[in-house]
Amino acid sequence: MFWVDKLIKQLDGQTLQIVNDSKTPSGRAHVGALRGVIIHDTIFRALKEYGFEAHYTFGVDDYDPLDELPYSKYEQFQEFLGKPLCEVPAPDNTTSDMADYYISEFFSVFKELGVQVTTYRLRDIYRSGQFDATIDRILTKADQVRDIYRTVSGSIRPPTWLPIQMICEKCGRIGTTEAYAYDGQEVSYHCRPDMVTWATGCGYKGKGSPFSGRSKLPWKLEWVAKWANQGITIEGAGKDHNSKGGSRDVAVACLKQLFGKPAPLNIPYEFFLVEGAKMSSSRGIGVAARDMADFLPPEVLRFLMLRSQPNRPINFSPSEDAIVKLFNEFDRCQAAISKPNANPEILRIRRFSQVSRDPNAADIEYTIPGMQLIQALVQLPHLDVVTEVQRRNPRPFTDLEFKHLHRRIAAVKYWLEHYAEDSERLELQQELPDVASNLSDLQKDFLQRLSVALKDAVWEGNALQNLIFATSKLVPIPQPAAFSAIYIVLFGRVQGPRAGPLFSYLDRDFLMTRFNLKE
Repeated sequence: MFWVDKLIKQLDGQTLQIVNDSKTPSGRAHVGALRGVIIHDTIFRALKEYGFEAHYTFGVDDYDPLDELPYSKYEQFQEFLGKPLCEVPAPDNTTSDMADYYISEFFSVFKELGVQVTTYRLRDIYRSGQFDATIDRILTKADQVRDIYRTVSGSIRPPTWLPIQMICEKCGRIGTTEAYAYDGQEVSYHCRPDMVTWATGCGYKGKGSPFSGRSKLPWKLEWVAKWANQGITIEGAGKDHNSKGGSRDVAVACLKQLFGKPAPLNIPYEFFLVEGAKMSSSRGIGVAARDMADFLPPEVLRFLMLRSQPNRPINFSPSEDAIVKLFNEFDRCQAAISKPNANPEILRIRRFSQVSRDPNAADIEYTIPGMQLIQALVQLPHLDVVTEVQRRNPRPFTDLEFKHLHRRIAAVKYWLEHYAEDSERLELQQELPDVASNLSDLQKDFLQRLSVALKDAVWEGNALQNLIFATSKLVPIPQPAAFSAIYIVLFGRVQGPRAGPLFSYLDRDFLMTRFNLKE
């Protein structure tokens, strides 16, 4: 059973389910941030399939303070450190503020992936007073909050510590204020110069109302406020929030003890790694979600997020081998629909990898060449890939197949421009490469026999592939050595696409001459 079906089986009889996720827009969202988005979207879609009344909401945590400078070029933002993200100007002044600048790019990816959410911004929640009653209760019960922090996470807070961050009425910073007294209407606070290492408070001491957007809850308690006020029933979180005694445990305990409400159903999910490294938006580590959406077709990007269980890490690399493997796995998943005994879990992954929300869309079959062949054909400048692929197809392509073929061609071109290493590029050599001199006598014999066999060969991919295998057995030569010989004399490298289908796109006389090493 697919993980989302197991999760839904755990639900009680409550027919209304509110799925929630959120993001702090402190920099370009990296592709790993999409994992939670797709997991929650899959839950939402599955709930609708099961007949639940369901809503998917997504919060923009834009009241968080700017706590480090955005990656690369933004020294001009030094003066805004400690202020709410929604009060920091956009990097290029194209939008109203920094938070809107970064979240707008992230939301553009949602639409392409078929993710439909109701969005809300924390600035609006705070300023409209929707959290006022919750803030009052939390401040009134600050002693219980301190006790929960101590017993659940081992974090000791001083007796005067209050779980609130006031916005300094003098400098506008939120990350540098320390609150220490609440009289039921106003909070006394100090904007300390040494409160944090990443921002400097102005030193102001005063008191003011914590309501109507003049303060912000620490994020663990902000989580509690969302759950308590918005009726959220399902919200997962990344591995770093789900450790024993961690932020999720603290938030759950506060929700139960202060508000008497059960915690939303949790879906802990592992990190999305790029070449083994955890990503950071503000530090520019990893691949941006927008860039990855420009690269991978949307259904392949959804598949990347769903092919692993949520509790397993995804380790991704835009290398040639990793990209080919990803597309090959996607193709096998798509082909499962035609198999009578297909794994039900694979079929569910196929279903939720579709951009379309129509369940029937998952039943539509399509067949196009594999990614490795498309990679090779795009790098053969004398070919019109679409025309040549269609010409060799046993039937005309459907509109759906044309769409997916064009997406793959675009993906290859993007990969070549942005990610491909020089060693990963294919260039059909006009002359026999110098490295061919290192071929063994067995490899040379194989190529010579292959040159002769090609003269009367049926010029079709599968037939040519079978001919290569048959020729290698006649020598005999191990198949890896045989195929390496082909790639060396054609491309000057030891690996390449499936040789038979590639041959069908090349000139017969050219191949016969290239493999005839005696001349």
